[in-house]
Amino acid sequence: MTADRATIDELLAQERLLLMGASTDEKAFSRAVMRELLEKGYDVVPVNPHVEGPIEGREAYTDVAHVPGEVGAAIVMTSAEHAADAVRECLAAGVPRIWLHRGAGPGSVSDEAIALCREAGVPLVAGECPLMFVKEAGFVHRVHRFGKKVAGTLPQ
Repeated sequence: MTADRATIDELLAQERLLLMGASTDEKAFSRAVMRELLEKGYDVVPVNPHVEGPIEGREAYTDVAHVPGEVGAAIVMTSAEHAADAVRECLAAGVPRIWLHRGAGPGSVSDEAIALCREAGVPLVAGECPLMFVKEAGFVHRVHRFGKKVAGTLPQ
């Protein structure tokens, strides 16, 4: 996957983040990510083309073009098959940094999405979960980070 610690830190230093693919199902992992980021003080803007109302009490948008103001980065949590479309939408709106989430399974990482980011020259994290790297990460995320460190796959 594609990530280095400097890029991870750069993306997590942004105060306002898009969450592409924020689920309407409150039990979905994207909602857990959103809740934890909100608790850490991030201004998280949920984006979901099928949204009908707020998500986690935040106004949700059907597309990036309708999000007011600037955002520092987008965390893409769609299926891998929809990741390239989400990246295209972010790039068209001028989102300057992109994170393609992956916890277990393929996550939002696709070769096409990675290629689009590289062609656009935007900082990219592909294949990691941001919750492993936030300050004061929860126990499960610290265990995940430790496992990657032991395996030699934790970004340096």
